Amino acid sequence: MPRRIGLYGGSFDPIHIGHLIVARAVAEQMSLDRVLMLPAAQPPHKSPDQLAPAEHRAEMVRLAVADEPLFAMDRWDLDRPGPAYTLDTVRHFREMLGPQTEFFWIIGSDSLRELPTWYRVAELVESCRIVTAARRESGPFDWDAFRPLLKDAQIRRLEESVLATPTIDVSATEIRARVRAERSIRFLVPEVVGDHIHRTGLYRAKP
Repeated sequence: MPRRIGLYGGSFDPIHIGHLIVARAVAEQMSLDRVLMLPAAQPPHKSPDQLAPAEHRAEMVRLAVADEPLFAMDRWDLDRPGPAYTLDTVRHFREMLGPQTEFFWIIGSDSLRELPTWYRVAELVESCRIVTAARRESGPFDWDAFRPLLKDAQIRRLEESVLATPTIDVSATEIRARVRAERSIRFLVPEVVGDHIHRTGLYRAKP
């Protein structure tokens, strides 16, 4: 029987309960067997000085999912050379896990709007199912923006894979700001992630 694997990439700076709740909601709605969390070494839309060191972000993801059999952290996007193109990541896991595995790339509403600018997007849409975790307040999508790049069937597949997921008003930006202001981040991140942030001094204002 084919396995159904979710791939969830991001900077995870830090990983928080919103990420985990979305991952579980998508896994349940799409009947996924597992979700691989893929912290990015250097997302193309962010400069290096905007991010915590990759090893810290990876460790926080590892800690967050250590006791959850449905989730796992994978270092592929951290350790591979060159730019982190989503298409290359999907191809890597297809080679590793075999052609019978079905892959689901998990994104948010903002990423769906940016999708026409992604590397070789038509090939990406064919290589996996792109699942959008949409907030209820995200509003309608402009599907016409995809028409110069994708076939009608591909656009319909994207549209059918927009899922209503719980609205969790938590952001990594807010968490970092709260740490700098010496405010509590309890309940915003898993306890083990909060412990790591406080123990290592991540996100604290520099003297």
